[in-house]
Amino acid sequence: MPRFPYETVDVFTDRPFGGNPLAVVTDARGLSDAQMQALAAEMNYSETTFVLPADDPVNDARVRIFHRTAEMPFAGHPNVGTAYVLARHGRDRGGVLRFEQKAGLVEIAVERDAVGAVTGAAIAAPQALSLGMELPIAEIAACVGLSSDDIATAAHKPVNASVGVKFVLTQVEPEALARATPDLAAFRKLVRLHGELAGRLSLFLYARDGNTIRARMFAPLAGTWEDPATGSASATLGALLLLLDGGDKAAFTITQGVEMGRPSLLKVTSWRAEDGYHSRVGGSCIPMFRGEALL
Repeated sequence: MPRFPYETVDVFTDRPFGGNPLAVVTDARGLSDAQMQALAAEMNYSETTFVLPADDPVNDARVRIFHRTAEMPFAGHPNVGTAYVLARHGRDRGGVLRFEQKAGLVEIAVERDAVGAVTGAAIAAPQALSLGMELPIAEIAACVGLSSDDIATAAHKPVNASVGVKFVLTQVEPEALARATPDLAAFRKLVRLHGELAGRLSLFLYARDGNTIRARMFAPLAGTWEDPATGSASATLGALLLLLDGGDKAAFTITQGVEMGRPSLLKVTSWRAEDGYHSRVGGSCIPMFRGEALL
């Protein structure tokens, strides 16, 4: 019976049972697309990654990312967690890993402590910020059980944005963040009314105090009722805020997962380049389980 080794890690935390859990299948050769999707659903984490040999030997791996129901072109915490696992196996080159993904090439800087032990990683999102459609305030509020008055619009309206994967970024009043509760019927109605969403709605709510941010992310249509740490959304938000605030570079600290009992800390750096606004997101990881999938 073929055996496929995997490891799990908690990402964007420095203690067990915090952050966002991730399963990493460290050698996915021989697995079909259908088997990868089935394993991701079986793991029942926000995402599961599958490590394959790189197409170009200058890179370190081809990494495929699946959530419970579909494959993703890019995601934050899966890249940070996968880099952490592979670096602990000695697979980085001088503290750097390069992953081939559907959204493009992702470069990861491995983080180590004073004695050289791997502690985490930081990734550069593969694309510059792109902005899509704005979403109606009342409909977005309904998706999370809030009123239109709870949505803060002075800086921007709810907007579909991406640095590799799309999120609807929505600022809310600070006291409203803890009250947000996803309404599955409202999510379904919104994607039905707006074909541009292509059936996908990942809603990233945030409240801001300068460059210190509290956030929550809901994607129930993809099987994630709430996500404890969303690196790709955090990177997207950092790029958007730099665009809105002006300047060439900014750093943000984002706390997520508090309401779930899985507090997460994400550190985002965003900068302006000739081709637009880019972001890097990083944090610590903790190893949890090792095992084998028997197929």
